[in-house]
Amino acid sequence: MSAAPSFPWAELMSLGLGRLRLAPEAFWSMTPRELNAAACGKMGLPASLSPPARRDLQNLMQRYPDTIICGDHHA
Repeated sequence: MSAAPSFPWAELMSLGLGRLRLAPEAFWSMTPRELNAAACGKMGLPASLSPPARRDLQNLMQRYPDTIICGDHHA
């Protein structure tokens, strides 16, 4: 089983802190949807997101599975 690729933190931080010029507090308090809307607004693109296709969602769930922390089976 191969390791899942790491989450693209460097790219998102570059977008949020660099291109969008967000303060670190603002960047880290944003949801992914809010960051997307801010990026789309900066670039003049529509901010609406369509839900992922079932196959895409399944691929994401496989790449980034939920983890059990301290016996919490609801994580």
